[in-house]
Amino acid sequence: MDFFRTRRVYRLLPVAVLTTCLLWAFMHFSVPDHNLYPFGSDPDFPFLGGPPHYPHAYDGHPPPPPFRPPPPPGHHPKTKWSARAHAVREAFQHAYGGYLEYAGSGDELKPVSNESVNNFNGWRLTMVDSLDTMLIMGLHDEFDHSIPILANMTFALGEGEFAPFFETVIRYLGGLLSAYALSGESILLARADDLGTMLLPAFNTTHGLPMYAVNTVTGETRSGWTGSEILWAEALSCQVEYKYLAHLTGRKEYFDAVERIMKLMYDAELEDDMFPTKWSVRTGKPSNDQFSVGAFADSAHEYLLKQYLLTAQSESKVLDLYTRDVASILRNLLYVTPNRGLLYVTDVSRGTPSHKFEHLSCFLAGMLALGAHTLPLAPRDRELQQWAAHGLAYTCWITYADSEAGLGPDEMEMTTPPKGEGEAMKWLDAVAEWEQEGRPGGAPPGTRNVPVARGPDMERDYRATKTGYLLRPETVESFYYMWRTTGDETWRERGWAVFQAIEKEAKTSSGYASLWSVLESPARHKDEMPSFFTAETLKYLYLLFTDEDLIPLSHWVFNTEAHPLPVFHWAEWEVERYDITTRDRPAKHTEPY
Repeated sequence: MDFFRTRRVYRLLPVAVLTTCLLWAFMHFSVPDHNLYPFGSDPDFPFLGGPPHYPHAYDGHPPPPPFRPPPPPGHHPKTKWSARAHAVREAFQHAYGGYLEYAGSGDELKPVSNESVNNFNGWRLTMVDSLDTMLIMGLHDEFDHSIPILANMTFALGEGEFAPFFETVIRYLGGLLSAYALSGESILLARADDLGTMLLPAFNTTHGLPMYAVNTVTGETRSGWTGSEILWAEALSCQVEYKYLAHLTGRKEYFDAVERIMKLMYDAELEDDMFPTKWSVRTGKPSNDQFSVGAFADSAHEYLLKQYLLTAQSESKVLDLYTRDVASILRNLLYVTPNRGLLYVTDVSRGTPSHKFEHLSCFLAGMLALGAHTLPLAPRDRELQQWAAHGLAYTCWITYADSEAGLGPDEMEMTTPPKGEGEAMKWLDAVAEWEQEGRPGGAPPGTRNVPVARGPDMERDYRATKTGYLLRPETVESFYYMWRTTGDETWRERGWAVFQAIEKEAKTSSGYASLWSVLESPARHKDEMPSFFTAETLKYLYLLFTDEDLIPLSHWVFNTEAHPLPVFHWAEWEVERYDITTRDRPAKHTEPY
């Protein structure tokens, strides 16, 4: 009996083999691509073969090319710029190594006392904020070391503890999403999805404007120093991260939460398209009349442009907001000083300018350069925005070059004409006069090179009111955009001068420290190294110096914490599911939002 059973089994074997072959052939030839990373992998960087940027159907649109990190040291001939990029890479290793040694389980390093501080939730902020910098610089060991730690993160907070929504989104959520996009490590997307969900209760307000902070376990929220108001920057600096997360996960609640805020902006009744810096969480309307690109509003302006670029220039209503916003900035906020003719951006309240110029506002030059480089603008608009970008970036450089430490002060009061000698000159008025005179000299006002005024007895066009340097990235960020959009290597040389000053003035035995005052050299150190130094400042400097264009602006968009995210197209089903207004698809709504 056993003999016949065995013979029966043998007779079935050919049938089983044939069936298996047929199934394999069907699967092989019916699926167009079996590789998770269809662009191949780099043998030097096996975990960076290109992420699954496109989790959904391509819908006729090709995905962006995968990220390609630079070859390891020694794989290509050394040039002046590759040597400088390597110096920045070593600076990152020094700063991050000090963080790991003295503060690895905390948020940030205190680089003078060699201690740690938990000032942003206690979730190892510097590690998360630096993930994509490691990938861009090809630091595999540091990145690999972080993955098991991140895999075990819960983002839990105790009772009575709160995560600041704005900072948590741009630093933690943005950092995880960018590292996922660059590496394809699925655990990073899983953690980003966890965190994105845990932060959603912040949007549970009457009009959807986010609360200042949220407890990630209970969902309890609280207001900040502004009470029932939210800063414009806080309300409009989550769309890039949450729209990309919605695209990766298909979770409609992510898109709906941030688009609800955008609908408030589309419907807002504004004077001369000036978006106020504070909005009421209770009413969903503006609660002051200050118009600024400084600390209260900076990244909101930026995200109008970057939402549009991230979604492959498809969301037409966002583009309309951005173009109106930029036109209002140029009309109302740009001035030139009476002595050296420096172009600067300030803020206005009830039509009155403060003539305060913040280091934070230096981002505007890069934003204008990026917009002029990528958007379908009228020739005159493009020209004005390119001039403004050049002039603002140059003024930011001059504030560095003027100082004893070679680094820029955090805030300045710009010089205006003496009382009785007229008002400060608006930049557009100065441009109009220059053009009426036949464009003498060829360079528009605010863009001309001027003598450096370094030294205590030198007369400058401003007075530093906050003399510290906080390792901020905005100036070198704009240098990076100016270099990539113009090809002018002058911006790279200026960036190198900034890096040398950082090395000379800010370096400590364990990292780099903010400075108390740039008006002295050697400068005194503050016991702090903000995570944005490794996330932004060193990243932009590295990208400024690399010979390779590692993060092409046509395929990647940096969030406001310098975390690059890949440009993507909404699939047709996403456009329908999220009710997205695109160039080719008008809104379903028959009345204003």
